[in-house]
Amino acid sequence: MAYLSRPDFPHDQALRTGVLLTNLGTPDAPEKGPLRRYLKQFLSDPRVVEAPRALWWLILNGVILNIRPKRSAAAYKTVWTEEGSPLLIHTRNQCEALRERLTAHHGDAIRVEFAMRYGNPSINSVMDRMMNDGVNRLLVLPMYPQYSAATSASTFDAIAADFTQRRWIPELRFITQYHTHPAYIAAIAQSIQSHWETHDRVDLLMFSYHGVPKRYLTQGDPYHCQCHATSRLIAEHLGLAADEYKTTFQSRFGREEWLTPYTDKTLMALPDSGTRTVQIICPGFSSDCLETIEEVCVENRDYFMEAGGERFEYIEALNATEPHIDVIESLVNDNLLGWGLDLDQTAERQQRAIAMGADR
Repeated sequence: MAYLSRPDFPHDQALRTGVLLTNLGTPDAPEKGPLRRYLKQFLSDPRVVEAPRALWWLILNGVILNIRPKRSAAAYKTVWTEEGSPLLIHTRNQCEALRERLTAHHGDAIRVEFAMRYGNPSINSVMDRMMNDGVNRLLVLPMYPQYSAATSASTFDAIAADFTQRRWIPELRFITQYHTHPAYIAAIAQSIQSHWETHDRVDLLMFSYHGVPKRYLTQGDPYHCQCHATSRLIAEHLGLAADEYKTTFQSRFGREEWLTPYTDKTLMALPDSGTRTVQIICPGFSSDCLETIEEVCVENRDYFMEAGGERFEYIEALNATEPHIDVIESLVNDNLLGWGLDLDQTAERQQRAIAMGADR
């Protein structure tokens, strides 16, 4: 086997630390062809769909990829911008903001990049660039606060697969989750409080997370428990009683049972139970995307209002806001310790940010 290498490798090249932010991914365009390529890569991942591979291959290639791309393209067109998909824009902005901060403190000793698990920029292409820049220590941060095999573990698989192709692999640190990190909880709570200051409070605050099949929970995936832990900590930070908030799960696919309660079914039932005003936030999404903008803000809003709801408000994801960059920087600095970078100033600043959030 011929491993990826550089015949002209400069042995005196300065070695650097790399930080790689990753997210799920996005098609290259809101059109049937790009959607088919994207969905094929996404739905072919055995971490995403745990089913007998031969049977699933027939279902995917014989049915789903002949129906779903056109439907998905229509949905993506409703959220697409001149710069591309919202997920791509927000992830790029997060990367640029983090790069600016870390470069200010560490100069040329650090490289900050982003990649998508599915679609572009691909993990392989970004790893090529980082390795060519002399990265010999790599910290990977998948932008999923709650761990699931379908997200964080799938990202690890892609990184590991890339390493198997290379002659020289870097030291690796991998952040699997941050669902209880104080800065993350404080940033979400601050976002909700800011919304309340402008729009006041309503009958119920809903935390909606992306769903996974229920059998993943029974087989040991901690995602369900971590989502509830996040909701509970945010609610405690805000001083909410148990009947003032609710955790639900969205975006199910197929016929089998997924994590419940379902966001859409819950919204349809709330008005009949006397809850007619709702605010909803999606703490599992680090960036707004199709699932938050189109599914929650449009589709689920319509379900609620048609069932008799009177007021529905979506509270945006943290995206590339300064409090979110504080969270990302804090996570990165926590995990860069011991790699020879001067982290005294940044550690002091992140502790102040956490303290400020806790005081709100």
